[in-house]
Amino acid sequence: MTTPTPAQMQVPLLDLKLQYEPLAAEIQAAIQKVCASQHFILGPAVNELEASVAAYSRSPFAVGVSSGTDALLLALMALEIGAGDAVITSPFTFFATAGTIARAGATPVFCDIDPATFNISVGAVKEFIQKHCEYRDGALFTSKGQRVKALMPVHLYGQMADMPALMDIAKSNGLKVIEDAAQAIGSDDAHGRRACTYGDIGCLSFFPTKNQGAFGDAGMCLANDPAVAERMAILRVHGGKPKYFHSLIGGNFRLDELQAAVLSIKLKHLDTWTAGRQRNAGLYDAAFAREGLPTAVVTPVALPKYRHIYNQYVIRVRDRDKLRQHLTTHGVGTEIYYPLPLHLQKCFAYLGHGAGDFPESELAAAEALALPIYPELSAAQIQYVVDTIAAFVRRS
Repeated sequence: MTTPTPAQMQVPLLDLKLQYEPLAAEIQAAIQKVCASQHFILGPAVNELEASVAAYSRSPFAVGVSSGTDALLLALMALEIGAGDAVITSPFTFFATAGTIARAGATPVFCDIDPATFNISVGAVKEFIQKHCEYRDGALFTSKGQRVKALMPVHLYGQMADMPALMDIAKSNGLKVIEDAAQAIGSDDAHGRRACTYGDIGCLSFFPTKNQGAFGDAGMCLANDPAVAERMAILRVHGGKPKYFHSLIGGNFRLDELQAAVLSIKLKHLDTWTAGRQRNAGLYDAAFAREGLPTAVVTPVALPKYRHIYNQYVIRVRDRDKLRQHLTTHGVGTEIYYPLPLHLQKCFAYLGHGAGDFPESELAAAEALALPIYPELSAAQIQYVVDTIAAFVRRS
């Protein structure tokens, strides 16, 4: 096959076929094993995956569920968060973070992000509690009368939020903590603690485009407390234990055996893939540094001693939409995570927010652009992406 010239080069945002091809025989054998067993729901493959992910995430308990969204919803249900409660979270994240809070009957309470990491700002959380909350009967309430029951930080793009500081806030205010680690499996902080090990419950997504992706929807909840894990295991099967006897009202959050079988195989390769993403991030960083565009193109911040897994490699640029169109024209795939912060979404208009309420989130929504970062990328492709961006910046 002829090697493409830079003018012909195509760089898709993600190419899962390249990941699948070397694993095809092993995955097909695992799928065939499940088919032969005719055991499709909550069987040995799920048990094996739960044990493996728990060990990998350094968490004692894991409960496989039907999606990352259902993992968040199940966590809220397990911690009895519902009507009249409020959950502090970020407005700059995937919709499911706040959507599940609302679905549980609670109110999402937004605090702005740190512009460097895109994660929820510890200072903003402290300021909200100081200015807009009060204690009544030993519990924290918002000025609107909702009991602040939990804190839900998001480890966005594959780098952990400042969990020690957030846990201090939670403990001093009697809050439960749910870690939204949908993009952060295997990420560590500067203390060597892994995502999902700080909070009461940690939530993972195995959506196909994640670093460890299923062949459809799948997710997992991790917990330190056996009672919490047991409650989630019961809630995921409609709250029934034993079967057909219900002390709780749960839902259908069960994980398929087929998805678990695929994920168990992929988990064995996850660290290698992460190393490839980290290598590619380093190539991007070096290439952008050589171009000398520090004010025009802001590259991702990797905090010292953190293990950033680069679920996404997100740059910040002022003419983001024009640059994206330029990259598309030149064969480079990109995505905007996320174009409209949650406080400005139509469905959350009832919260009463407007433009300017969370300026860092709004600026990130206008500037953030995700570039291809998957481990199978070549150095030539990465250089082509950077060259294409540099050419646009210098013409602008």
